[in-house]
Amino acid sequence: MKRNYYLVLLVMLIFVVISFVSNIIDPMGTDVQASFRLTETQTGYLATALFVAYAVMSIPAGMLVEKFSAKSVLLLAFALSTLGAVAFALRPLYGMALPAFFCIGVGFAMMQVIINPLLRVAGGEEHYAFWGNASQMIFALGSTLSPHLYSWLVNGLKAPGAKDGLLGVLTHLVPAEMPWVSLYWVFAAMLLAMVLVIALIRLPRMELNEDEKVGSFGTVLELLRSRIVWLYFIGIICYVGTEQGVATKIKSFLLNCHQVDPEIANRAVSGFWGAMTLGCAVGLVLLKLVDSRKILIAFMVGGILTLLAALFGPTKVALFALPLMGFWCSIGWPIVFSLALNSVAKHHGSFAGILCTGILGGALLPPIVGKIADHAGPLGLRYGMLAVLATMGYLVFLGLWARPLVNNATIGNSKEPKPENA
Repeated sequence: MKRNYYLVLLVMLIFVVISFVSNIIDPMGTDVQASFRLTETQTGYLATALFVAYAVMSIPAGMLVEKFSAKSVLLLAFALSTLGAVAFALRPLYGMALPAFFCIGVGFAMMQVIINPLLRVAGGEEHYAFWGNASQMIFALGSTLSPHLYSWLVNGLKAPGAKDGLLGVLTHLVPAEMPWVSLYWVFAAMLLAMVLVIALIRLPRMELNEDEKVGSFGTVLELLRSRIVWLYFIGIICYVGTEQGVATKIKSFLLNCHQVDPEIANRAVSGFWGAMTLGCAVGLVLLKLVDSRKILIAFMVGGILTLLAALFGPTKVALFALPLMGFWCSIGWPIVFSLALNSVAKHHGSFAGILCTGILGGALLPPIVGKIADHAGPLGLRYGMLAVLATMGYLVFLGLWARPLVNNATIGNSKEPKPENA
C-alpha cells in the first residue's frame, strides 16, 4: 500500500499512551503504598497485575489479529484499558487495583501485538527497522513525561484555594486524601479519546508476514521442546524483570534509604526513562559498529557496577546512578529479541509470541524485590534490589552463549551467514 505517515503517527501515539500509563506505577507506588498501607511486597503486586496480563494475552492476541481486522482488535483493546482505568478511578481500593491493572494490561498486550505489523505496513518494509527503533525511543519518552504530569496533578490538588480548569474538575472526582487517583481519570480520558480516534479513521487491511503470525498451537508446542527457545524466553523474562525491578523501586529506595524530597525522587524516575531514550539512540549507532552480543555484555556489566554503586554509595551517587540504569537497560529488549529470532530457522511468528509472553518478568521481579526488602528491615530495599544482579547476570551469560544463525550487520562486515538448522 501507499505509505501512510498519518498511521505511523497514530502508532507512535499508541506507544506514548502505553508507556505513559504502564510506567506510572514507578513514581506513584509510594503514594499508593501509603494510602493503602501496603508492604513492599504488596506494592510489587501492582506491577505483577499489569505485566502478567501480557503473559496471558500475547499469544491469544496474535490469534485475534489473524482472524479479525486491525481496527476491531484496537477498538477492543482500548475499550478494555479504558474500562480498567475507569474502574480504578471510581473505586480506588487495593482490591480493585489488581483486577483493574490486569484489565489495562490485557488491552495493552493486544495493542502491542497489532501495532508492530501496522507500523510495517504504514511506514514501509524498507523503513521498518528505522521506525521500530524510533518507537522504542518514543516509548521511553512517554515514560519520561508521565512523572512530571503526576507531580503537577498531585501538587496542584494538594495546594490550598480554589482551582480552575482540569484541577477544578478533578477536585470533585478525587478523594482529598488520595490526589494520585486523579491520574487515572486523566488516563481514562486519554484512552477513551483513542477509542474515538480509531473509530473515526480507516485502517488498512493487513496481510501478516510469516514472521508476524502466531501459528498453530502445535507449532508453539514444537518450539517449547527446544532448549534455545527456553533460554531466550528466560532472557526476555530477565530483561523485563531488570527494567521493572529497578524502575518501580527508584522512588521508594530514595525516600526510604536516603530521605530525599519526593519531587527529587520523581525526577530520578523520569531520569531513568530519559536515560533509556538516550541509550536507544546510542544503541542505534553501536549496532552498526559492534556485534550485538558484545554490546549486550558491556551494557549489562555496566549496569551491574552502576547498581552496586547506587545501592551502597552516598546520596549523590544514588541520585546519579539510579537514573543511569535506564541507559544500561535500553538495549536489552531489542538485542535479546533479535538474537532469539536470528537463532532459529523457522516459525519466527510463533517464537515471537512466546518471547512476548516473557514480559511476565515484569510481574515477577518487583514482588521478589519487595519480599526481600520486607524481611531486611528499614533499609531493606538496599538488599532487595540486589535480586536484579541475578537477572542482569543471566543476560551477560546469554551474550556469551548466543550463537545466532545471522549476526547483526556492521559497517565493513557483509559476510553472509552460514545456513544452519534450528
